[in-house]
Amino acid sequence: MNSSPNSQDIQNLFNDIAPVYDQMNDWLSFGFHRIWKLMTVKWSHPQTRETALDLCCGTGDLTFLMAKQLQKGKVIGVDFSSELLAEARKKQKTKSFNSEIEWLEADVLNLPFENNSFDCGTMGYGLRNVTDIPACLLEIRRVLKPNAKMAILDFHKPTEDWIANSQKWYLDNVVVRIADFLGASSEYAYIYPSLERFPNGETQIQLGLNAGFSQAVHYPLFGGIMGVLVLTK
Repeated sequence: MNSSPNSQDIQNLFNDIAPVYDQMNDWLSFGFHRIWKLMTVKWSHPQTRETALDLCCGTGDLTFLMAKQLQKGKVIGVDFSSELLAEARKKQKTKSFNSEIEWLEADVLNLPFENNSFDCGTMGYGLRNVTDIPACLLEIRRVLKPNAKMAILDFHKPTEDWIANSQKWYLDNVVVRIADFLGASSEYAYIYPSLERFPNGETQIQLGLNAGFSQAVHYPLFGGIMGVLVLTK
């Protein structure tokens, strides 16, 4: 059994991989992450002029998609990695939006927002890495407005053995080798242990309901390698 890393370990890891984060997302998902991210934003039901939250925003892909959907709204991208946020700010300079974008370095377990602040939200590849998933879901529910939706995208360990074995082979023999070429092999070796610890879709639904959400639906994607948990306050 692999022991879970602490919050500081995870923060250091993402600061270290920030320069290669986008490249590795392409390799991890065969490039499909762009489609999955668009689906995630759609499932959060953003509306014109609303205020949205993108947790564990990384380099801002979901933040930018949300900003485009909001049309003159506002989206706040939150991450605890200062280096990833720096990459997001660089990317923003090459784009143009009608919506306002704000970047904030903060911990998803202790968000600096008032209760009932956001109309909708997204979280990409973050729930798997938090140190306390139930506490994170409670905090997400706290900052959402009544009836608001949060769509949470993440990698999963598939239930079908042959898909799970193929996933592990790909991570061990392709992704980590590419990461080694990019100078980040030790950092990306964390992925499979994190998948082993991560609750399956059914358990995620129950965790969402336990946190007080009125509805929780999990959509498996790509043979169960990926999934989106949609929570309604």
